[in-house]
Amino acid sequence: MPSAGIAPRRAVQLAALLAMMVAFIAQLLGALLPVIPLFIVASVVNLGLDLFLQHKQPGLLAVLGRVRFDVTVRQLLRDMLILVGLLHIDGINPLVEQAPLTIALLVFYGTHFVCQALAVLVRRSRALPFVTRNVDASALGLSDAPPRLLSRQTGRRLLRFSVPTTAGMMVTAITTDAFWGGVGLTVSLLLSIGGSVYLATWLMPKKRVLGEARALEWLDRWLAAYEPTVGMYFSGGATSAYQANMWLSTLAGLDGKPIIVLRERFMVQKIEATDIPIVCIPKVANLMRLEHSALKLLLHPANSGKTSQILRIPSIKHAFINHGESDKLSSCNPYAKAYDEVWVAGPAARERYQLADIGVEDKDVVEVGRPQLAPIRPYAGAPAADRMTTVLYAPTWEGWDGNPGNTSVILAGENIVRELLADPKVRLIYKPHPMTGSVDPRAGAANVRIQAMIAEANTRRGGDRPGAEAAAELDRRAAELAALTTSSFRKSADELERMRLQGTPPEGRAAAVAAAADAWESAYFASFPEWEHLVITTARPGIFGCFNQADVLISDVSSVVSDYLTSEKPYAVANTSGMSEEEFRSQFPTVRAAAILTPEADGVAGLLASVRDPELDTLAAERAALKEHLLGPSDPPSSVRFNQAALDLCAEADARRDRMERRLAGIPGQRAQDDEAAAAAEPGAPEASAAL
Repeated sequence: MPSAGIAPRRAVQLAALLAMMVAFIAQLLGALLPVIPLFIVASVVNLGLDLFLQHKQPGLLAVLGRVRFDVTVRQLLRDMLILVGLLHIDGINPLVEQAPLTIALLVFYGTHFVCQALAVLVRRSRALPFVTRNVDASALGLSDAPPRLLSRQTGRRLLRFSVPTTAGMMVTAITTDAFWGGVGLTVSLLLSIGGSVYLATWLMPKKRVLGEARALEWLDRWLAAYEPTVGMYFSGGATSAYQANMWLSTLAGLDGKPIIVLRERFMVQKIEATDIPIVCIPKVANLMRLEHSALKLLLHPANSGKTSQILRIPSIKHAFINHGESDKLSSCNPYAKAYDEVWVAGPAARERYQLADIGVEDKDVVEVGRPQLAPIRPYAGAPAADRMTTVLYAPTWEGWDGNPGNTSVILAGENIVRELLADPKVRLIYKPHPMTGSVDPRAGAANVRIQAMIAEANTRRGGDRPGAEAAAELDRRAAELAALTTSSFRKSADELERMRLQGTPPEGRAAAVAAAADAWESAYFASFPEWEHLVITTARPGIFGCFNQADVLISDVSSVVSDYLTSEKPYAVANTSGMSEEEFRSQFPTVRAAAILTPEADGVAGLLASVRDPELDTLAAERAALKEHLLGPSDPPSSVRFNQAALDLCAEADARRDRMERRLAGIPGQRAQDDEAAAAAEPGAPEASAAL
């Protein structure tokens, strides 16, 4: 369980802090008594422990910083104790030998604070008001970042530069010769002065980037030259990037010039490989510059606290596309009425909004299908009698509202998995939601137990495994994919350096990435024997790839079910809501064509039988009908409908801009003409009916 390792880890952390405190006390006693061996050992151990914790447990040392015992105070105390120790050692003249050492030590700390001030200035000078990717931003004067040790790692820099001083002082304590302490201090001073001078070069014109005002002017010029027409707006936490990533290929396929607008700087690197230009604009004031661009339409895959800020721009139309549809209330958020249109997959979502009665008007709901589902292969019939039945168990996470029906992991997960593992002809693929356990620890604990059950079940199975060539092929495909999708940065790289390295992508990279991802996915599944159960908790292979491997899906009320239905394969939904089966089917239309499993996993045996024998599959026709109800018709294809919806909303943006230009130009009577035209365009107006 996740909590099982917390107590031992905290014990180790507390032990490390206690060891540091003991080292300080030992160093003090060794200095005052004096006990030279204790003094030397404690001084070395104290500094070494701090260096070790700076690398391995920086968060632990941050706790000391909150009580005003940060790295500078700790090192200064260590050095003061060393000077006190030298005062008590016979043979060292305090005035002739130790005074120069003390002065040199003070100078060293002075250079340290100078370097600290330079680091702050350099960081500020390298903080642009925006971040880009897939954009040629060389005109901004981008340069490589200074070493992290100098610009960002204050504590490590002080500790590392203090090592020669401590070493020299310890030799002085042994030999009573202040010469060695002077040598150590000289080396530390040279390191500190040299580091400061080198860091200062980033403040020189050759390495300085444009200031904020000129950088924003450059952004305006780039927007004017690129002329983006349709974009995706996204804001969210570190684990929410998948909500935007699922729309990348769809956005790239639209007519027009696409762009991705982000708000969080870290999110720039969370977006998967794409050729679409990415612009991150954290400040609202700078975001408003988009009003003067050619941008006509923004698509929103998620709601966030910052969404209202972009909605202030009247020249841009906004469509909510969501990151998945399900019967849960979260798919009908009242915030949706803030958008110009709400794009949904099919009639079911339209009905869901009307039943929810949250203020979204039916005329603003547009059915566009789910263009991302194209890679999902259709049902090809029951599995052959001589092969395994592959079951995909893909439960969703527990959600924010504490509803026990959100996820089956807590109440039913282990029972379902136990039943599946008991069937020798079942191969289980377990792919939990990436946020499982993020709200309810019980879900995280159950998730860990399920994975342990699957691992133990694999030890009881055996058979032929793919040869070494399968593993070699997977490695080759992984390297090929990584070369296309992974950006290699130096550890010292900052935003500006990454912007320089992630300029305009090579032509055709997006198609190459798609082909490489497909090849990797095929190699991945081919590298495992048919009889081995799989646990997939990584982003790759994706859920669609798992769909294509599965003969049947077991999930919860979630968008996974809606997406899987495009294959028309059998599926089951776990009912952990406490409702009767009749109420459950009535409340959640997506389970209408599903087998229903109880928390005790009743129904698993019947589900497997219906998958293996088509004559027992009584829900096939219902699945076909439900597919169209949930996802819309297959003709025209979803990609065509989605693109047309984008073109239509862009046309509305153009019409609105044209009206505003005419009004601002003061054309007499234009306001009345505009009002008449708008009235004629209203659904049900006589003029509109006549035109149809």
